[in-house]
Amino acid sequence: MHCPFCRHEDTKVSDSRVIEDGSAIRRRRACPLCERKFTTVEQIVLTVVKRSGVVEPFDRDKVVKGVTKACQGRPVTDFQLAALGQQVEEALRASGLAQIPAGEVGLAILGPLEDLDPVAYLRFASVYQKFDSLEDFSEEIDRMKHRPALALVDDAGTGRPGRAHAPINQEPLIR
Repeated sequence: MHCPFCRHEDTKVSDSRVIEDGSAIRRRRACPLCERKFTTVEQIVLTVVKRSGVVEPFDRDKVVKGVTKACQGRPVTDFQLAALGQQVEEALRASGLAQIPAGEVGLAILGPLEDLDPVAYLRFASVYQKFDSLEDFSEEIDRMKHRPALALVDDAGTGRPGRAHAPINQEPLIR
């Protein structure tokens, strides 16, 4: 790492800490030449590999925008959509892959969206999974009807019973 002050080629790391949700590392560095200190933040840049082979940076806002269309006219708030976008990004980062196939982004959306709003989920799934008949809708609705409402074990490591997806339907209290 080059010193940003004197451009010396070698700096020394004095402290490293994981920040936020574990998606970045903060390092405190010092330059042995000019003796100035500075901080760097290292974060893996997620990229999405589209079906055409084009690689582009992951964009959480693009996820939210796509899900917003499925949620039109539904009782889903902007806060819930932002939380879903964050949940999808966290799931993709947890995969450990720096390049995510576009199809995996869609799969990461399906579970949390079904928990958030079943109608919005059905709308999104019908496009994502390319439903082409009423039978496709009927089969998916039957699957949804037989899906257990809550698991009896702590699937998400949250300390409370529930699904593998954290609930998104709580708004912060503003008074």
